[in-house]
Amino acid sequence: MPAHPYLAAAGPRVLAHRGLATAAPENTLLAFAHALALGITHIETDVHASRDGVAVIAHDAELQRVAGRPGGVAELDARALGRLDLGGGHGMPTLDAALEAFPEARFNIDVKSAAAIAPTAEAVRRHRAEHRVLLTSFSERRRAAAVRLAPGVATSASGPRFAAALLAARVGLRPLVRRALAGLDAVQIPERALGIETTAPPLLRAFHDAGVEVHVWTINDPTTMRALLERGVDGVVTDRADLAVEVLRSLA
Repeated sequence: MPAHPYLAAAGPRVLAHRGLATAAPENTLLAFAHALALGITHIETDVHASRDGVAVIAHDAELQRVAGRPGGVAELDARALGRLDLGGGHGMPTLDAALEAFPEARFNIDVKSAAAIAPTAEAVRRHRAEHRVLLTSFSERRRAAAVRLAPGVATSASGPRFAAALLAARVGLRPLVRRALAGLDAVQIPERALGIETTAPPLLRAFHDAGVEVHVWTINDPTTMRALLERGVDGVVTDRADLAVEVLRSLA
């Protein structure tokens, strides 16, 4: 089966984790612009829902870490969230704004709350962005619901789906790996899970045999990036897209 358009370009891939926040606040349009200016194509980001039911780009449910104030994303409307100063006068953008500002970018979107499912899917459909969006969640219920509401998007394994695949791969049950990952386009995983090195060569082969790409997070050390890419992973999710681009060039 041909790859989803989100993954159609030749890899390996750099997925800029919340953009590039070395000179911009994370998960802002400026952070995304800095990452894309490096020539990469994929942005990893997160969505919550505002009080008025808009999909807004934010990793945390609470505002303290990024905005230095109490309260939660869900307590403010999208306009108020956009006026917050996350640093340098940059506010919390809506998913609509990001999809519109960067019409060629691929967005890897982690749906962080049940309230964000419908507005996220609506934004993707509104911008006809299904070909350039991957929707996922640690929760299988959220992941499946979001994908149902935005048919045609790519998707990666939830926590439970990946755990099942990992354990099956560990004992060599490849039919069960394929069953656990059926209908998915990628697994996006840490280097270790359940006490297991997730990219050990036999496991990596099992995931690839199931027809999914393997993206590893969150890798910021160039030596580790190089080792993983040489091992055969398909992408790294990183806070340091600038360093990852240099690693890719050195491997070309």
